[in-house]
This record gives sequence, structure tokens and C-alpha cells, in this order.
Amino acid sequence: MDTEGFGELLQQAEQLAAETEAVSELPHVERNLQEIQQAGERLRSRTLTRTSQDAADVKASILLGSRGLDIFHISQRLESLSAATTFEPLEPVKDTDIQGFLKNERDNALLSAIEESRRRTFLLAEEYHRESMLVQWEQVKQRVLHTLLGAGEDALDFSQDVEPSFVSEVAVPGRSALDSVEVAYGRQIYIFNEKIVNGHIQPNLGDLCASVAESLDDKNVSDMWLMVKQMTDVLLVPAKDTLKSRTAVDMQMAFVRQALNFLENSYKNYTMVTVFGNLHQAQLGGVPGTYQLVRSFLNIKLPGPLPGMQDGEIEGHPVWAVIYYCLRCGDLNAAMQVVNRVQHQLGDFKTWFQEYMNSPDRRLSPTSENKLRLHYRRVLRNCADPYKRAVYCLIGKCDISDNHGEVADKTEDYLWLKLNQVCFDDDGSSSPQDRLTLPQLQKQLLEDYGESHFSASQQPFLYFQVLFLTAQFEAAVAFLFRVERLRSHAVHVALVLYELRLLLKSSGQSAQLLSQEAGDPPMVRRLNFIRLLMLYTRKFESTDPREALQYFYFLRNEKDSQGENMFMRCVSELVIESREFDMLLGRLEKDGSRKPGVIDKFAGDTRAIISKVALEAENKGLFEEAVKLYELAKCPDKVLELMNRLLSPVIAQVSAPQSNKERLKNTALAIAERYRSQSVAGEKSVDSTFYLLLDLMTFFDEYHAGHIDRAYDVMEHLKLLPLSQDSVEERVAAFRNFSDEVRHNLSEVLLATMNILFTQYKRLKGASTGTPGRPQRTIEDRDMQLRSQARALITFAGMIPYRMAGDTNARLVQMEVLMN
Repeated sequence: MDTEGFGELLQQAEQLAAETEAVSELPHVERNLQEIQQAGERLRSRTLTRTSQDAADVKASILLGSRGLDIFHISQRLESLSAATTFEPLEPVKDTDIQGFLKNERDNALLSAIEESRRRTFLLAEEYHRESMLVQWEQVKQRVLHTLLGAGEDALDFSQDVEPSFVSEVAVPGRSALDSVEVAYGRQIYIFNEKIVNGHIQPNLGDLCASVAESLDDKNVSDMWLMVKQMTDVLLVPAKDTLKSRTAVDMQMAFVRQALNFLENSYKNYTMVTVFGNLHQAQLGGVPGTYQLVRSFLNIKLPGPLPGMQDGEIEGHPVWAVIYYCLRCGDLNAAMQVVNRVQHQLGDFKTWFQEYMNSPDRRLSPTSENKLRLHYRRVLRNCADPYKRAVYCLIGKCDISDNHGEVADKTEDYLWLKLNQVCFDDDGSSSPQDRLTLPQLQKQLLEDYGESHFSASQQPFLYFQVLFLTAQFEAAVAFLFRVERLRSHAVHVALVLYELRLLLKSSGQSAQLLSQEAGDPPMVRRLNFIRLLMLYTRKFESTDPREALQYFYFLRNEKDSQGENMFMRCVSELVIESREFDMLLGRLEKDGSRKPGVIDKFAGDTRAIISKVALEAENKGLFEEAVKLYELAKCPDKVLELMNRLLSPVIAQVSAPQSNKERLKNTALAIAERYRSQSVAGEKSVDSTFYLLLDLMTFFDEYHAGHIDRAYDVMEHLKLLPLSQDSVEERVAAFRNFSDEVRHNLSEVLLATMNILFTQYKRLKGASTGTPGRPQRTIEDRDMQLRSQARALITFAGMIPYRMAGDTNARLVQMEVLMN
């Protein structure tokens, strides 16, 4: 049976195969069973994918269609937009197609122009960014430079012992950082500025500062100010260029003359103190005068006979010693008196000395000078009498290499001798060994000898005197400034020089404290006056801003590298560092009037300074301080703009006592009340945003307090969101006019409003199904209204061109679904 059955099946199969081969329309299948199975699986998966995609499209159309969106039209519009061909070069057309060629060329030209404009815009943006970074970096560098006391490679390393201090180095909050000397100087600066500000005759700042020295009971400081007053008591040449004035021959001769007068007067005082301190040994007597003073002084200094002295004696003392000390005391008449008494012993010296005395610039004529120098070289160069050699070198200005150490044993004596030998006219008749110019002397003292030679660390006043008396004012001030305990003296000496237009200032604010500039004469140094003053005030500007402001007033005519007024810049930094806004800039009263601050007496246009400080505060991120300052400066646009930026992040927060929101809210309400009472308004868009944010803050306060109905009334009054389907389009159009500060809070506003609707819906459902006072029909109408309002919010959220927080839409849909 089985064999017959299988045979029959085989026969039927062969018959079917023959019939299939006979039909030519159908293709012949040459696949085994495994290949057929794989092909079937591929077909099945392709069909399922297309079916699932179609199902997803259908579901999307149903969902969005129920919310009022036409998915078919939106799909068509999206497919019509092709970014690929927007800015791609167009394909060339055939040469025979003239119209196509012209259109293609026009489109290519437009695309090229757009691309070039885009490239230029990016380059310009990068250039602006780079310039802004450079300006900011320059400001940072200036702050660093003003913090550090860099004095260059020749900075002095003070190795002096530090005196033990029993006072804490840390400044106590609220206590002044000024010491007694700085306070005394500050008082004089205040008096000086008061006179100028009130339009009185400008007082002598040198006299005011010198009065401080009298109260300090410090001889070094008193002598220093005496010297400063003497050296600055010159006939000032009115010149715009201080460099020309300072390097003029007349001015330099005046400096040397004043320096010699100071040294001579000082020495005369020294001899008087010595004589009156040793009256028994001095044997003072005779006609009062320099000659008798010198004779008595020599009784102490040269009590016995000295070997090698020439040309005899006068009243028991060497002639040349008496002549030298009369000259050293600055009394040429006394020296002439001695010369007349012993003229028969001195040869031609009387003639030369008489000519020297009668010369206005203390200089012999070229003929007499050459004769004296020739006599000196032949006879006196190796003379054993040091006083005679010194007097001849002084009168004839010769042999400048001889330091006369036996006679000039002190720095002041050496300096007096060298200043006497300085020449100003270049007649070409003097040999190099007989010619000493002021720049040569300055170089010798500042560079060749320097600080170590004069033991400047142990005797700072002496080295300061050496530099100052040789008209190296800037180098002297810079040196003294580096000594911590003497810094206040240095600063006030610089202020005196600055007020007298005698100070050479650095042209660049970033220069070192003491610098040389290209194009200046060899020994000219410049002082960075701005940096000096800012370094000095850095110590106390945070504790004593009033005093710092007095010093900054000296910078009212100075500008920085960007052309900004240094007084305004320093005031700006001072106010922000000290945070003394009310004291320095004034305070705004409740009625909107401004109570003046310290700055008012220094500046006529206080609004410009306050605006500058406000801008600086804004750039530093101190927005609340900037708001107060802009209000002081009467800039309502900036006040409201910054308040909008401050209010935007906090309006949706829960209010708490002493919180940021509560503080900003009180500030904003005070501003709003003040502006409304005074009819002050800013730019329309900024103004409307400010009041809208205040209303939204009220909305959120009511919402967080649980006053749902009141919050709903506020939102309904604001007309910010659509509370009906009819107003959706209108609110979407109005949304485009809202500022970013309002848009940033849109998610919170939508969620809060939807929560209010959902709460009202639950309350409605929880109420009884119907009462005589509230029929069932009314409840149903209210139910439909709430659901319609929720749908309007969903539609609005989907239509506005703004990306909200990630889960906002999901949460809105979830609550709307719960209401349905």
C-alpha cells in the first residue's frame, strides 16, 4: 500500500513539473527551501516596518489633529524646505540656454555675496572679541602692576633689621589703616584741595607739607622739606612741555644755584652749632660775621699747626683753610676780606677771585680761567696744601678728577665742590679733565656710584639728598618710595613737584615706577606718577575712602592709555572696592531727591562719574549696586533693564523672609512707586516688561499662598495666556512681543495656570451634583469651560515659537488628560 501511494505521488509530481515547464509566462524558480524561507522573512519584515510606520503616522495625525493642528499641511511644508540647496553653488547650464545662464549667474552672484558677507561678519566678530580681550587684559595688567612694587632690575634689597612691633599687622575692620604721619599729611592735602575746589588762591603745597615735618620732631624730615622748598624755589618758565623747561640751561643753572645755597646755609648752621657747643675752645669774639665764625670753628677743627700749609697764616690759622671755609659757608665777602689782608702773599689770586666774585654766573672769563688752570697745572697740582688746591679747583673749575678727600671728607662737602665745578657753556676751550657738566655729575652719582656707595639702606635721607640736589627729582622720589617707612614723604614730595609742573611723568601708565623713554636726553628719568599715587592709596582706600579720594583729585587732568579720565576711573574702582556708595556718591531719598556725597565738591558733573561707576559695577556683575547707582544718575532705562534681569530668575520662587526674592521685590516695588509718583518712565518695551514681571510676581505669590481664585483673576487680567480657544491665535501673536525675561518664565506660568485650572476642576467635581443655589446645568457648563481652557493652554504651548523646559509639555498634557 505504502509503496503504491508513494509511487502515485511521484507520478503526480512529475506531471505537475511538466505542466509548469510548459507554461512559458511564469518564471522558473531555481531556489531551494532554505532560500525561499529567507526571502519570505525579508518580505515579511519589510511589510511590518511599513505597517508600523503608517500606524505611527496615523496615531500622530489623530493626536495633533485633536489639538487643532493639520499634520498633512505641516508635513508638506516641512518637505518643501530643503537646506541642502539653500547656499550650495548652482549647477552650470548649457551654453545655448541664455535665460538659464543669466539666472544661474545672478543666483551665483547673490550666493557669493551672502557667503562673503557671512565671512566678513565672522572675521569682524573675532576682531571685536580680540580687541575686547586685549582691553580687559590691559586693565588686569594695570591692577597687577599697581599691586606690586616693581622697581626694575636695580631694585634695592634692604637688609636692615626690622624693628620689633607690638601692634598687630592685620587691620582691624572699621579702623583706619593710616598711621599718624599719613594722617597729618592727609589733613594738609584736604586743606589744599578745599582751597582749590572753593575757588580760592592756590596755597603753597610745599609749605603745607613742611608744616607736617615741624610737628614730627624729626630733623631728617625737616631738613628734607627745607631742601625741597629751596630746590623748587626757582623762576618757573611757563611751558607746556615740562621736559623742555627742566632741561633748559637757565633752569638747570637755577637748580645748581639753589643746591649750593642749601649746602652753604646748612654748613653755616653746622659751624654755628659746633661753635656754640664748644664756646670755651672756640674763643668766639670780635666783630660778628662769617670770618669770626670760621676762625672760631677752626679753633675746634684745626687746633694745632698742620704740615704742608702754604702762604702763611692769619690769626694763627692757615690762610687757605680760612678762605676755603668762608667759601664753604657761602660768604664770598668774608673770603675777600681774608684775601685783602694777605694779598701780598697770594700773587695773582686776588685779581682772579675779584673777577669770580663779580661774575653773575660765578665763572672767570676764558682768558683768566686759562691762566689760572695753567698756573694750577704747573705749580699747584702736586701742592701739599689741600685747601689751596681745593680753592683753585673751585675758582677755576679745573681738575675734576680730584675728589679732595682731605678737605671734603663728607658727602655734602664733596657734593658742594662738584656742583661748584659744573659748567654750562661749551666754549670748546676746556679740556675734558677740566670740564664737568650736570649730566656727567648726575650719571656719576646715580649709575657709577649708586646706592651701595652711599650706604643708602642705612642712610636713605642722605642718598635722597644727593639725588635731589643734583636735580634728579624723579630718581630721588622713586628711591625714597621703596623705603616702606618713608613712603608717605616720597609721595608728598612728588605731589609738590607735580603741582609746580617740575615733575617728569611717564607717558605710559604701564611703565615702571622710574623709567627712561626713547628720545629723552641721556640722564633724564621719568616717574610713573599715576602708579605712585595708586600704590600709596592702595593701603588705605578700603578703610579711608575719603582720604583716598583727596589724593585721586590730583589725577583729574590725567588720562590712561585708553584716553579715560584717571580721576573718574580711580573713583569708580574706589567706590566698588570700598562699597561706600552712599557716603561717596550720595543717597537717594524716599521722595526721589538725591542727598549729595563726598564726590559732589570735586566734580561739577556728578552724573557722569556715577554713570561710570554704575557701568563698572554692572560689568563686574554687581547688578543690585548698579541699579542704585543708575537711579542716582537718573538713568531709568538702565534701572529697569537691570531690574528685569534681576527679577526674571526669582519671580516663580516661593517668597521667604530675607530671601533674594523678598529683597528684590521690595526694591522693585519702591522703584515702581517712586517712578509712578514722579511720572518717570523708561523705554516702552523695558517699562512694560518691568511692570509685567511685578504682576507675575504677584500672581506667583498668590499661587504659592494657596489663593487659587485670586491668582486666576490676576492671570485673567494680565491677558498673557489664552483662557479660551478663540484667543489662542491672538495670544500667540502677542507672544512675539514679549522680552526674554518674560519668556524664560513661561514654563512656570503655564504649569501654575494649568494647576489652578486642575485644582478648580477637582473642587468642582468634589462639590455636590446639584443644589438649588447651583443647578447641575451650571456645574456642567463650568466643567466644559475648564476643560476648554486647559485645551487652549495646550494648543498655545504647541504653537508658540519657543522651546520650553523638557517636561513642560508632558506635564501639561498629563493634567489635561486627568481633566478629561
